Amino acid sequence: MLFQPHRDRDLHKPWNWTQLGVLILPLLPTFGAIAIGLALVLTWKRRYSQILNRPIIRALLGVAGLFLLTACFAENRADAFLGLGNFIPYFGLFAGLAVLIRTPAQLQWLSWLLTIPAIPVVILGLGQQFFNWSGIEALRGILGWVLEAGGSPPDRMSSVFMYANILAAYLVIIFALASALLIQELGWVENPEPPEMLAKVPQTVRLAAAGTAVLATGVGLLVTNSRNAWLMAVCVSLAYAVYLGWNWLLGIVGVVVAAVGGAAFAPSPVREGLRVVVPAYFWQRLTDQNFDRPVETLRITQWKFAADLTRERPMTGWGLRNFTPLYEAEMGVWMGHPHNLLLMMSAEVGIPATLAFFAGVGWVFAVGVRRLSEGKIDGWERLIFFSYLAAFGACILFNLADVTIFDLRVNALGWLLLAAIYGVAEGNGEGSMIHGE
Repeated sequence: MLFQPHRDRDLHKPWNWTQLGVLILPLLPTFGAIAIGLALVLTWKRRYSQILNRPIIRALLGVAGLFLLTACFAENRADAFLGLGNFIPYFGLFAGLAVLIRTPAQLQWLSWLLTIPAIPVVILGLGQQFFNWSGIEALRGILGWVLEAGGSPPDRMSSVFMYANILAAYLVIIFALASALLIQELGWVENPEPPEMLAKVPQTVRLAAAGTAVLATGVGLLVTNSRNAWLMAVCVSLAYAVYLGWNWLLGIVGVVVAAVGGAAFAPSPVREGLRVVVPAYFWQRLTDQNFDRPVETLRITQWKFAADLTRERPMTGWGLRNFTPLYEAEMGVWMGHPHNLLLMMSAEVGIPATLAFFAGVGWVFAVGVRRLSEGKIDGWERLIFFSYLAAFGACILFNLADVTIFDLRVNALGWLLLAAIYGVAEGNGEGSMIHGE
């Protein structure tokens, strides 16, 4: 059998479509989205009443209503209604996947399905960056992407994604999930049971696969040249160090971060001394010495403009996707978003809708944290559940200095993580947590 069976026979087919979609989504986004879409249609059809009876789903329907209302008052209504596509369909994705994903065993198997494709993604990116690999334009409609020699922007690895920062967000998520798989395969948790589908695969092979994925995503994060991603990778590493009680790792990470930060920002002569040992690749990126940026392209300028828009229309905002034309009209520079999801939403849908949206997401995340802290999940199950919390937490923090919702794959992965957290937290009392029995 190619995929893991679902414990509910009625959901077996949509669960199979979900697994297929998750596996191929990074490299074949169009077909991956179709597969996941089929899974959601089947799930909604078979569990319609169960889904709508959940308070969080009714809350998301209310948020969707607020978004629709703000679109009616938008400066450019056509763009605002198009912008709803980055939110409302994913509410449905969250609702459906939260029904399908109910056990840590499913989380564990999904982690493998998500992790393995990241290895060829990084290989393609390294080839793009160091060997000028490029895709074939004629295959764009089939693959859903084109590999640009040298990366996008130039000299920053973007692989099969449209921009380096989007790839970085994807790799941060996979780095968090793959790290848990590696920890499990190394036997650093109690009862490190492999997924049922991989039980016959030698442990050395699983260990090599997990280790390769962690190494590949780590190297990929470096080559994306994303300061935001570097910080998120450090945060994820610290989270695992705290989880495992590794104070020595906390110390090492602290020293490395202090050294890099000092090489970039410490006063002279400390700065010069640290630059002898810290590679210029890092401190030059942190200080932006390799870039001569106009003030209009700086994040602080975009954030201030978004805050000004919020003050002018605090209740309804200016409409989704309206930041870009407003910013271009004022600054003379095209900017796709203000590099902060919270500020973008407050400017585009207003404060009430923004607070409602983040309250719903935050509540689900808090439910997951509470479930973890109750101590009812142990061993590898606890580790895997923690990895989803870590990955989603990093995703949210990443969006405080960037916006990733415009990429179908990263947006879908974020909602999948949240749905998995909610589904497993809610399903904790539905029977044994082992292998979904």
